[in-house]
Amino acid sequence: MKTNTILYWLPRLLAIFAIAFISSFALDAFAPGLTLWQQLGGFLMHMLPSFLLIIFLIIAWHKQFIGGILFILTGLISTPFIYLHNLNVNHFPPGQCLAIVSMLCLPFIVIGLLFLFTHRPKRKQANQ
Repeated sequence: MKTNTILYWLPRLLAIFAIAFISSFALDAFAPGLTLWQQLGGFLMHMLPSFLLIIFLIIAWHKQFIGGILFILTGLISTPFIYLHNLNVNHFPPGQCLAIVSMLCLPFIVIGLLFLFTHRPKRKQANQ
């Protein structure tokens, strides 16, 4: 397999895996004692970040530069929110908060950097 082919597919496959990982957290909406509609409503609410990330992946698939920026911003913007939520609401120690942030946010920053790295600007054709 050529290096160009690997670099082309690597950020796309990593994004699919990362979105699937984030989507797996939506399964906690299915809890006993809730009606079917409450469970489906909760599931759809939990899936909103995944739907947004799928839109970002579709954009990145066609416009690598824009998609790379979107994925990097997703990772950077969500980092303080996830850290502070786990620190203040869940009362986890700071080291564990950093581990959670690295599992949830760092992959999207890496994916964005890979999209930027594989971005090749179109060459301008000389009008002569």
